[in-house]
Amino acid sequence: MQEFRLPDPGEGLTEAEIVTWRVKPGDTVHVNDVLLEVETAKSLVELPSPFEGTVEALLVEEGQTVEVGSPIIRVSGGDADAVETAQDTADTVEKDEDGGAVLVGYGVRGGAETRRRKPSTVRDVPAPTQPVRPASVPAASASPVIAKPPTRKLAKDLGVDLAAVIGSGLAGEVTRDDVVQAAKQASVFRNLETPSWAGGREERIPVKGVRKVIAQGMVDSAFTAPHVSVFTDVDASRTMEFVKRLKASSEFADVKVSPLLIMAKAILWAIRRSPQVNSTFTGDELVVHHYVNLGIAAATPRGLLVPNVKDAQDMSLLELATALQELTATAREGRTQPADMQHGTITITNIGVFGMDSGTPILNAGETGIIALGTIRQKPWVVDGEVRPRWVTTVGGSFDHRAIDGDVISRFVADVASILEEPALLLD
Repeated sequence: MQEFRLPDPGEGLTEAEIVTWRVKPGDTVHVNDVLLEVETAKSLVELPSPFEGTVEALLVEEGQTVEVGSPIIRVSGGDADAVETAQDTADTVEKDEDGGAVLVGYGVRGGAETRRRKPSTVRDVPAPTQPVRPASVPAASASPVIAKPPTRKLAKDLGVDLAAVIGSGLAGEVTRDDVVQAAKQASVFRNLETPSWAGGREERIPVKGVRKVIAQGMVDSAFTAPHVSVFTDVDASRTMEFVKRLKASSEFADVKVSPLLIMAKAILWAIRRSPQVNSTFTGDELVVHHYVNLGIAAATPRGLLVPNVKDAQDMSLLELATALQELTATAREGRTQPADMQHGTITITNIGVFGMDSGTPILNAGETGIIALGTIRQKPWVVDGEVRPRWVTTVGGSFDHRAIDGDVISRFVADVASILEEPALLLD
């Protein structure tokens, strides 16, 4: 009979919360079978079994927070010597060659850090919510749905029933935009219902895990770095035209293209002209990074996460689009690993997806700049002395005034805005 102790998942932490058990008493486990999922202050981590045997007892319950080294599961059978060796191995943490922490003997998980992870077939997955269609829209026919595999995958991820979506493609196929619009429509109809309170007059939610780290990080950033924020309105009509052309391109057929992609490329371009914004202020010196690990603030079920695209400055537009898509998808699935959130140099926050025009974002720890992209909507705009409807957005951001002066801040934001106004400048 052997007891498996909770190892350090590779972050130097002292405790973790048991989220989901993947096994139950009586199950037979083999080496590298996933035993459970634990949530640390930084990520959701699967713990594989370092031994074989039969599960006798689960020593902790789901939702319980336990200290590293505490017994969590009891297993009988198998080679006792091998079990003890595996446990000793599991208690040791090393860094892989890419800098990510792994449990020795378990190997580097998932290959490249930004690769999307497939959901386990063992874990219970809630049934997708079907989109609500207006009464005036006829239901789709029973004929086979024409859609590319990536579009089908997107529909599955968003809980969209492809059979209920009318395709807008040339051959009647369902496109990525059709799926996204169906998901938005379903969201609108669900939000028309006013939820009712339940369970008394108050609800108390423990602040722990990711939420606790987010709260402390916001306080540390807000009261350590003197923030200064600037904003400018931008005619992004040509960006919208550029996005439309990219979506129609066969090269970008299987990749999500949005104004955020152009914004990301604009930031990379503007950093070349104002490298100080891509830096870290240590107090004694300003460390200017000659590489860009571009962070994307992502709202996820686990809270606000800021994974980053490593060495974004070396990527083509297609490579950057692919990296952003994988990064955000992994974050929304709750599979972002600690290494994906470390060593960021500058961050984008897309508040436009929430319908907001502007805001004053708080800096991500260790960075001197965070750029905000507001919603893009049609507004009256003066062009050549005439008022015309144009696609207008607001670009802004916050900066660490200890590291960056007002002229640098203003020039940088103006450069980002100039790319959104004329994406052709990226060809220079």
